Amino acid sequence: MKRVLLTGASGGVGTRLRQLLKPIYPDLILSDLKAPADLRSDETFIPADLADAAAIEKACEGIDGIVHLGGFSVEGPWETILNANIIGCYNLFEAARKKGVKRVVFASSNHVMGFHPRSTKIGIEAVPMPDTRYGLSKLFGEGLGSLYAHKHDIGVLSIRIGNFGDKPLDERRLAIWLRPDDLVQLIRLGLEKPDLVYEVVYGMSDNKRAWWDNSHALSLGYKPGGKSEDFAAEALEAQKKLPKDPVGDYFQGGTPFCSAEFNNDLEKLKKQ
Repeated sequence: MKRVLLTGASGGVGTRLRQLLKPIYPDLILSDLKAPADLRSDETFIPADLADAAAIEKACEGIDGIVHLGGFSVEGPWETILNANIIGCYNLFEAARKKGVKRVVFASSNHVMGFHPRSTKIGIEAVPMPDTRYGLSKLFGEGLGSLYAHKHDIGVLSIRIGNFGDKPLDERRLAIWLRPDDLVQLIRLGLEKPDLVYEVVYGMSDNKRAWWDNSHALSLGYKPGGKSEDFAAEALEAQKKLPKDPVGDYFQGGTPFCSAEFNNDLEKLKKQ
């Protein structure tokens, strides 16, 4: 990959990846609604609204690979999710097709699977159970990736990102933590692995308490370096200070993703 586009470059994850990807891909192009406040002189930024098809197409000019972080990253009103994560994601893949982009790494989310109980370990073959409109939009993005991979010959890797950060901060995050350099490793697989067509992996580090079977990622060459158990004592102590949430504490999606707007019968769901 000579020229890589990073969308959502001004967000929290994007800001960190700007620093980590630049040494690997010197011709890294950044895009978002607004430029990062700390944009450096050696960084190239192209402003673009994902809902603006023409703007996204312009940003994809001459691009070899895309790391697509852009969009609305938490739950929100339907119109917000629709424009940023559904229409915007379609615009991104369509622009990639038109401009001959070879690879797309799609930042999916663990919230695609959020209504699986924590007591069940799942792999990539498990039935999607999104916990929010946001999670549903990420499932749509995975579907787009599959369509454009198989129909238009764009290699696509969908990464169901857990919790990105330097360390897990509570009990839930001990299961889903993703160290920044481990995410970089997954991104590089998506951009560089020969003969990649379409793959889905879980974005997590080496987590002893994981709810996900990430053996497929390992088979692709992923070797996570972060171990969440190294932070277990600190994370479990922090957990004691958090309020109980019967719904959020039962499902993998957690609080507030599963519990907000929830009006189902929890006990009935537990019996299914």
